[in-house]
Formats: sequence, structure tokens, C-alpha cells
Amino acid sequence: MTEPFVALVTGAGSGIGRATTLRFVRAGARVLAVDLNEAGLTETSRLAGESEAVALLVKDVTADDAPSAAVAAALAQFGRLDWLVNNAGIGNAKAADQTSDAEWDRYVDINLRALFRFSREALPHLAPGRGAIVNLASVFGLFGHPRVAPYAATKAAVVGLTHQMAADYGPKGIRVNAVAPGVIETALTRERIDTDARFQALNIDPIPFPRLGRPEDVANAIYFLCSEEAAYISGHVLAIDGGWSVTNYSRRGDAL
Repeated sequence: MTEPFVALVTGAGSGIGRATTLRFVRAGARVLAVDLNEAGLTETSRLAGESEAVALLVKDVTADDAPSAAVAAALAQFGRLDWLVNNAGIGNAKAADQTSDAEWDRYVDINLRALFRFSREALPHLAPGRGAIVNLASVFGLFGHPRVAPYAATKAAVVGLTHQMAADYGPKGIRVNAVAPGVIETALTRERIDTDARFQALNIDPIPFPRLGRPEDVANAIYFLCSEEAAYISGHVLAIDGGWSVTNYSRRGDAL
């Protein structure tokens, strides 16, 4: 009998990270779920409904010992590590001239440095032909967008790092991909979706698909890229945005 896959998911206490954890558990995988939000992690575990399938680690991903603690916890709990999902991140950025050094450093630390350090720690433990990493990039890391300088810069760097790691570790049978979500409706974005006219005009009006993205949409893509269904896909960045990035669409214009 094939051993269950074991995943490490950062930012698993809410949104895409939670949805990914639940998707993995439904597929029979085991998950080491990492988040600074203990209450969120507890809720993720409750929703999973299988206490033996999810182990929790309350940790700030930027902490010096976070990568080693997380990988060690996964190995101790489940005996192996197959998949790493670098999901933890922050958004809601500003234009370059409005971004302080401290704000810039925070985006780099969470969105890029932590992702790099978790990858570096996990890579020696990922088995050839079975190991996979999925990084969370963004469509804003692929295309210019108003007033999101540190976010866009770090997500573009995630794309570059994904390509590089695919080149470095592909020969060892380890696949590295990224997903690039557009606007996804979560607790963090819902208020802006409902009330921010500028946000609506830039991010919702250009989506040709008749609904917004959901965390489950991204989670399904992440699972696919980790799974054996994607056994020959590496170095790919999959946009999940309802066509926002490639259609030059306008809901308001289409209605005229």
C-alpha cells in the first residue's frame, strides 16, 4: 500500500492555506499546518475532521527557527515530507514613494525570505519522484498594477525563484511550481470587494468570469500541482484569476 503523502502548509489558519489543508486531507494526505494564528489553526483542524491527519504548529514564519521547527515537526509526526506549500504572505501594499523601509522589509521577510528559507529546509527531505513545492505568487507579480510596489516586487521574485528551483532540483526529480491568484474572496479581501470603489474598478470589473475566485479554487490547483496528475509539470506559474490577466475585459464596458 502506498504511504500517504505528507505536506507542510504555511499560513494554514485561514483563507487559501486552510482550503489547501482541507483539500489535502480529503485526498488522504497528512498535513503539518503552520500559522501564527492559533485559533485559526484550531478551526482548520476542526474542519478537517480527522485529528490524526493534521498536526499543528503555531509559529511566525519569519522566526529564525520556523523552517527547522516545521520540518522537524512534520518528520516527527508523520515520518516523512513530500509536499511544501509556501502560502503565508501579506498584501494590501502601497506605491513605492509611500512605502517605508520598515514596510518594505516586512513584505520581503514574509513573502520572499520565509518562502526561501522554508524551501531550503524542506528540499533535502523531499523524495525524488514524489517531492513537490508549490509557491504562492500573484498575478501582480506577472503584470504591473497600481500602488502595490512591495507586494508586486516580492511576488515577481517568487516567480523567478520558482523557475530557478525548478532548474536546480528538476534533475533530482523534485518539481517546483507556483500559483498566481487574482482576487480571491476571503475574510481579508471581502470588505474591499464590497466597499472600495477603486479596488472594484481595478480588480473586479476586468474579470470576465461571472463570479470571484474562492480559496477552494486555488486549493484545487495547488493539489493538482502537488499530485501525481502533474507528474511532468515543473517550473510553471498557473494564473487563477478568471481571465483577469489575459482578456482586457471590462464588465462595465461589456454592459454598454
